[in-house]
Amino acid sequence: MKLNVKKFGLALGLTGVILYISCILLMLIIGQARIVKFFNSLLHGLDVSSIIRIEVPLWEAAIGIVETFILGWLIGACIATIYNTLVK
Repeated sequence: MKLNVKKFGLALGLTGVILYISCILLMLIIGQARIVKFFNSLLHGLDVSSIIRIEVPLWEAAIGIVETFILGWLIGACIATIYNTLVK
């Protein structure tokens, strides 16, 4: 069985975008203090309080969404290509 490179890339890219938008919404909903606690717990002791920015301009968020999609698509395409090559 072979993976479709374009579809796998698209799936990974869109998953990245969903996670990125979810992160934006989470930051807007729960505020800075709780978001710092949330990410500190995810990163096992790494203190993110000095790097969290709540007020991100819309254009920066839009660029981040596009970049996340492109990187996700490229990573997904690479994974599918490597998988298809190894399956042969």
